[in-house]
Amino acid sequence: MEVLAGVEEFKAFVTGLIDCKPRKHEKIIVPARAPNDTSGTYFLTRLEPGLEFQLEGHRTADPVKALLYLFRERVSGPDVERGERIIFGVKACDIKGLMLLDRAMINDDYTDPAYAAWRRRTTIISSDCTSIHSTCHCNLTGGSPWVESGYDLNLSRTGNEFLISTGTRKGEDFLEIVKGSIDCRDTDFVALERVKEHRRTMKDSLDARNVTMDYSDISEFVRSLEPGEWERFSKGCVGCGACTNICPTCYCLILNDESSEKEFIKERSYDSCQLAGYARVAGGSTPRPLMTARFRNRYVCKLELMERNHQVFGCTGCGRCIEACPAGIDIREVASSIAGIGSPKDGLGDNKAEYQDREV
Repeated sequence: MEVLAGVEEFKAFVTGLIDCKPRKHEKIIVPARAPNDTSGTYFLTRLEPGLEFQLEGHRTADPVKALLYLFRERVSGPDVERGERIIFGVKACDIKGLMLLDRAMINDDYTDPAYAAWRRRTTIISSDCTSIHSTCHCNLTGGSPWVESGYDLNLSRTGNEFLISTGTRKGEDFLEIVKGSIDCRDTDFVALERVKEHRRTMKDSLDARNVTMDYSDISEFVRSLEPGEWERFSKGCVGCGACTNICPTCYCLILNDESSEKEFIKERSYDSCQLAGYARVAGGSTPRPLMTARFRNRYVCKLELMERNHQVFGCTGCGRCIEACPAGIDIREVASSIAGIGSPKDGLGDNKAEYQDREV
């Protein structure tokens, strides 16, 4: 189902949801700037009166994953209240991340109860990208700056209107609320062509920005790379784990026992394959004591294992890991070099300090 609605009217409708929520106890999450921030960076935050929010632009600094697969969360014990939520402005790279998490977390062999509960209680309102961040590269990972599936409702800018498209029954139900609140009209050929033209423009911008990069057939090369190459690529890595914590597809966890005499409680929190203790066993040994081995593990997982196990590429091209890395390591440069395209920099990062491969 597709309809057209005015951009300003739709934004006013979103603001109105603060006082007139479509479901009891519902939270409205939108992309917004931090107070006094002038960098143009948007974060996911709860909609409050007077908050200026953005439904378009490019992806937020934080992944949507953090709202569905929390940094730390109770997974066994007394019930945790999880209210209904709507998340607006979700971009294609985050949608692809959620599609991979769905395959990993909700399947016939295993279901993560906390993730599944949040997924059921969350309505995803996605939107086409109208700008490109410097680290964006979804075009290199088989994606596009617009959503094709995995959303409940999607917004595409066409002049002064949004083309509103439904993707699920949940989205159709929410559209009925929209239509009952603001004027909507049937879509037309001109609007559809404007959307297609804008999408072509965004795709061309991405292609131009990443013209020297190529991930073609990367899964065939990532395992066969010589150890010396991995040492060169990982020279600047300090093993902080920022890249995995910010990634929309990483889901490695550590399960903590927080039980007391009266309650049995298990809490799940993020873990990272980049940390020295990640694979350590009870006797103290680990199969990956060196940073180079842990660095390699992440790339093998992202570029080969996830696709093999979940039929979804492990990198969505959001580029957040590039921003988060204190050494400035760029996954585009590493992956393109692995595939034999482009010339890697010395250490592939801004940090030029000489790091020896070592145990930490």
